[in-house]
Amino acid sequence: MRLIYPVAIFAAGIALAASLGLAQQASPAGPYQVLKKVKVGGEGGFDYIFADVEGRRLYVPRSGPMGRLTVYGLDTLEPVGEIANVSCGGAIVDPVSHHGFSTTKPLSMWDTNTLTVIKTIEVQGRPDGMMFDPYNERVWVLSHVAPNATVIDAKDGSVVATVDLGGAPEQAVSDGKGTIYVNIEDKSNIAVVDAKTLKVTAHYDLSSQATYATGLAFDAKNHILFSYLRQPTSVAVILNAEDGKIITTLPTGNGVDTVAFNPHTMEAISTDGIGGSITVIKENSPTSFAVEQTLQTMRGARTMALDTKTNRVLTMTGEFGPTPPPPDEVRAGQTPNLNARNGPMIPGSFTLLMVGK
Repeated sequence: MRLIYPVAIFAAGIALAASLGLAQQASPAGPYQVLKKVKVGGEGGFDYIFADVEGRRLYVPRSGPMGRLTVYGLDTLEPVGEIANVSCGGAIVDPVSHHGFSTTKPLSMWDTNTLTVIKTIEVQGRPDGMMFDPYNERVWVLSHVAPNATVIDAKDGSVVATVDLGGAPEQAVSDGKGTIYVNIEDKSNIAVVDAKTLKVTAHYDLSSQATYATGLAFDAKNHILFSYLRQPTSVAVILNAEDGKIITTLPTGNGVDTVAFNPHTMEAISTDGIGGSITVIKENSPTSFAVEQTLQTMRGARTMALDTKTNRVLTMTGEFGPTPPPPDEVRAGQTPNLNARNGPMIPGSFTLLMVGK
């Protein structure tokens, strides 16, 4: 995932219908609704959003000349504080050590209680996405250029190792028992990694279904992966995590980046930045899945965080100026550029959204 500045992305087409299992057309009617929309303003780009469920805080990194890490109450969306001069695209928290990490370069490690930087950590590549692995209390820092992953000990901030994932990683998930799965964007596969040896043990190829892999969610109980791909149409590929066998596919919104699986509701949830919507996929059983709801949010809201205590989804975006003419490849009828940019963000329009039942 790349740092988001105000973007408007052109749709790639109509999504695929499900190939196996139970599928149905998305409906705007459903249990979810936008519960709160707070215009917090502030300049700078944005990318990942992170919910510290135990600490009840929402971390919203901002990038650019006025980069900083902004912090809000997870229940209220009221401002709590910020760490100035930390221009970053992502942040993550270890609930055990109460250490936070931001994808600056060098990496920033900070105290979640005081919101002060403890140390900086030299890393290679281009830090982008992050994942905390509770199995051995490590932070995985992902990069589209080598090294693909840098593994950090969350307790003291030391670099454990770097890992070659075989391509450009997007979202990663842990099963909490020693296995990590990573969506590989440019190879359209899922890398399976042994968290003990830090070696890739398999790649699950998804290219027969679609390409450009982004978001990845995991149902730990039933060992099900939900991999989201964008081209030529946006689709969620649902597969067995143990052997990579594809179970079914379901349509999603266009421009999905981060996603999550809620084990309390048995739902995979994704945010779509092109049309500005959330797609909820219901897991009725390990072999039966359906698009439960498509909820309109705001254009550009393509990353999300899940609060598993309240079952609420947090996302963010802004309001934008006029859309520029389509890129040449769109005018020529070719595959659209998913990173085509919109006009500038309207000053003061940056907004946090809370979605729930």
